[in-house]
Amino acid sequence: MSSTSESQYIRLDVISGKNLNVPSWRPPAGIYISINVDSRRCWKSAISVLSSEESAAWGDTVTLSSQASPAFSVEIRVSYEADRMLGSGEVIGKLELSWDDLLNHGDEPFDISFPPVRGVHPSLTLKVAVVHACDDALSDSLVDCGIARDTDAGHAQLAAYMTSKDLSQLNTAVEHFQLVLDQCPVSHPDHAAALTNLAWARLVGYARNDLQDIDGITSLFREALALRPQRHSDHPLSLYNLTEALSWRHNKKSTAADICEAARLYHELLPLCPEGTYLRSITHLRKASAFDESSSSSVLTGHQLRLSALDNLSSALRSRFTQRSNIDDLDESIQFSHSGHYRFNHQGKPNDLDEAISLYEEALRLRPGAPSVSRFDERKDIDDITRAISLRREALTLSPPGHPRCDTMLSNLALALKTRYDKLDVSEDLNEAIDLYRESLRLMRLDHPERHVNLYNLSSALCSRFTHTRKNEDVEEAINLCQESLASLPSLHPDRYFSYIWLKGAYLSRYCIQYKPVDLALAVENFRLASRHPTQGFPSRIVGAYKWTVAAERHGHGSALEAYSTFFELLDAHFATRSSTTSRREAAAAFHYARSLPADAASCAIRCENLRHAVELVERGRGQQWSLASRLKTPVEDLESANPKLAHNYSELSKLISNAAQGSADSTDSAAADRAATKYRKLTEQWEATVAEIRNLQAFSRFLLPPLYADLQAAARHGPVIILIASKYSCSAVIVPTSGDPHNVHLSITLADLKTLKDRFTRAIRHASRMDPAETRTDLIVLLRIVWDEIMLPIVNVLENVLKLKHRSRIWLCPTAAFTSIPLHAAHPFQTRSDRSKEPYDEKTIGQGQPGAGKGKALSAVDSELELVHKLVPATANHTTISGDAATRAGAFQALEENTWVHLACHGKQDPTQPYHSHFVMRDEHLTLLDIMDTHIPHAEFAFLSACHTAVGDEETPDEVIHLAAGLQFSGFKSVVGTLWEVDDAVVKYVVQAFYTYMFHPKEVGVMDPTKAAWALNRATHAVKTMVPLEQRMVFIHIGV
Repeated sequence: MSSTSESQYIRLDVISGKNLNVPSWRPPAGIYISINVDSRRCWKSAISVLSSEESAAWGDTVTLSSQASPAFSVEIRVSYEADRMLGSGEVIGKLELSWDDLLNHGDEPFDISFPPVRGVHPSLTLKVAVVHACDDALSDSLVDCGIARDTDAGHAQLAAYMTSKDLSQLNTAVEHFQLVLDQCPVSHPDHAAALTNLAWARLVGYARNDLQDIDGITSLFREALALRPQRHSDHPLSLYNLTEALSWRHNKKSTAADICEAARLYHELLPLCPEGTYLRSITHLRKASAFDESSSSSVLTGHQLRLSALDNLSSALRSRFTQRSNIDDLDESIQFSHSGHYRFNHQGKPNDLDEAISLYEEALRLRPGAPSVSRFDERKDIDDITRAISLRREALTLSPPGHPRCDTMLSNLALALKTRYDKLDVSEDLNEAIDLYRESLRLMRLDHPERHVNLYNLSSALCSRFTHTRKNEDVEEAINLCQESLASLPSLHPDRYFSYIWLKGAYLSRYCIQYKPVDLALAVENFRLASRHPTQGFPSRIVGAYKWTVAAERHGHGSALEAYSTFFELLDAHFATRSSTTSRREAAAAFHYARSLPADAASCAIRCENLRHAVELVERGRGQQWSLASRLKTPVEDLESANPKLAHNYSELSKLISNAAQGSADSTDSAAADRAATKYRKLTEQWEATVAEIRNLQAFSRFLLPPLYADLQAAARHGPVIILIASKYSCSAVIVPTSGDPHNVHLSITLADLKTLKDRFTRAIRHASRMDPAETRTDLIVLLRIVWDEIMLPIVNVLENVLKLKHRSRIWLCPTAAFTSIPLHAAHPFQTRSDRSKEPYDEKTIGQGQPGAGKGKALSAVDSELELVHKLVPATANHTTISGDAATRAGAFQALEENTWVHLACHGKQDPTQPYHSHFVMRDEHLTLLDIMDTHIPHAEFAFLSACHTAVGDEETPDEVIHLAAGLQFSGFKSVVGTLWEVDDAVVKYVVQAFYTYMFHPKEVGVMDPTKAAWALNRATHAVKTMVPLEQRMVFIHIGV
């Protein structure tokens, strides 16, 4: 609820960071964020471990006063200690900002970019919100100020030296670190950190030949390691530092003892480096050793500690093999790198060369951070794909003529070239890729299990060339290649799906050039075959069906409606295999690009004059999460009664598929991912067969299927339902009457107009909230008149003139997509009267006015509001009030479960990115939407949500209005009053009083009828028009009976 005074505090969420290159190149213990006001640190985040992608995640929150200073600074800093820090660490980036800079982003996450480090801009993802309470003082006390300042100065000078190579800066850094060490005796808790900082600075100088005394450097690292035993949080980093010193000493002095010790220490280090931080790798993809590469590039470049450990372990073992000629060392090195090539040279065993070649290829695929086709697909950095091409050419040179893996390496290089062509459109790349694919196919035996992949990859390349050259022989060959790939595969082979897709692409390419209807028909037929291929998993088929809808709409093909229906059938089946609402939500996120499909599908059905199907389609997509969850409750329970064995099989298969899908998505190992995908496809096939068997049972023919029009029309038994559909193709209102066929009302407004209207309403409501209550809300009145003229008036005309509906009859509005953001219930012509005035538009109580610390401002009017409700509710009702310390999450749960009517007066928060985390603020913990959905509320009838944002939908999926009010309705409440935006605590009591006065008429003593809620809300907003400003009357909305 809004405050009556200026907001004084700002909550800042530090979410994550990326491109976090360390200026000094030194591997860190972690990264943290510092907020400084007037040059003093007022807050510091937790220390987050750097990931393989040079990113970090925090999820930390701080609330600060915006009045203390108009400006502040944000710093990204490196910590070289995992626990107790010496100083503030090294600075990656610093930005001076104002509070206004942050607030301009609204309440959505946003990125801020810092000055570049090594050519890349570090960035942070933040989120801000104005709140009404501040955290306690958060200034952290630094370790002794003098040594902290000298330590920070040393880090700054060392980072500068790495860039400038100015020896004076290195000497200054060493002096600062030496001064700190002098002040930290052996008994000092920061002695090990001081030793490490000095040793590292001197090691950097040694690596660049600017300093000597590697023995002294090594001794310093040994001393630091001794102070950090195995369970110490900084033990792994100290191990790594010592191995670096030993490796450098061996590099320059060729001491066998050093490389032996390095090999032992790397063995000890590897298990201590978690996956996903400093990542594992098995090769440098160079003929020279990893050790030589490390020597040529100074101290390790980058932050991948685990990767470095692997590379250097391999180097150490190879170097020891060179000195001792012990083949066991090289056998062990093969596990980590491409030492098979070395062993081949030493012993002449062809199998070792085969393995070396394989490892080169494998590293291109597996090495995190290495340039690759997949990394290019993710980051779109052309340097990645160019380097991948170079490395694949290098791998190919290892292969002698006639090597059995030559065909695979040729096709890998061809794939990389084709990928670069798709980005840069350089014809030489495409032509070379085609030649390489041809050569690969020539070398590949006809019964090779992957031959069909090369066939459709070459087909794709030829289609691309045909699009530019328009040479018919290319597309003819492409079609023949796809047909050959299909002929080589059994009818149930999963990869037939991809052959259908590429054959579709070939026909569609030719249609786009020659416009022959037969090619479009053949393309559609292959879309159809791909989307219905039984042994391919749901996700791929869903993608294929989506692309079918796009192609059919673009080219005006009559299969568009079939394509939409197929998409929703597959999506429903995919969701049905997920075991929870949240997991279905996560599955849906993978198809975020198809958010507009429910409205587009309904628009297509309307254009095809199939209005009944339009209603079915829009309902199928509009409430995908709600309707699916509700469909899953009764049918499965009914099936358990009718056929327990089949119900058990269905439930078990659903769980297995859900787990298999998650396992396939989470796996970082390619072979494991392939096995998981195969398992998923087989389970999917079994699940579909089981569902088909269930539908053959009497009374289960519609199992898991959406309702038909005849079923949906039952919702209109008390009055017509108006479904508003906003698509890029058209905007319409479909009226579902109490009986008979639906009626279509074409609206002249467009999707773009609706988006503009939404933005204008947002600005007008924000402006109105700052106005005097007595001022006329001109902007809002203008907008509501537009809504009336452009949307509601055409509908009213049909209701009155075609359906002959009587004046003041009850109707139900069912907005979808962009219409959910428009206050349709408040639309009115605002006609001017003769006096030039304007006519505006036609129990348990739970209150929490004192939320827990940091959860929002106090709501002073809550207790008086609850007392008011108590007085207005009939005396015959068993009335209980929960407020203050008693209004906890558990208390709210109990109240919802035990009572028929509920009135909530508290803070409400809609989470636009994670709608299931939307919540009511209780005294202790949040009462979330997910909590409500999981609660059984058997006696629920009516809920009044006197809280902010309780009926605002999820911005990512506006077709599915997932909010607190809808959650209560889903859980059993037949009638709910919610709010569209922020409610003013000072005036809401007038609406509440008027509402309950109309709900409980004196002539109807003791009657509590939830079906009166819509009428009572309408009358209440009329009654308080002189006391409550327009935007605070419009804010309330009724859903349900």
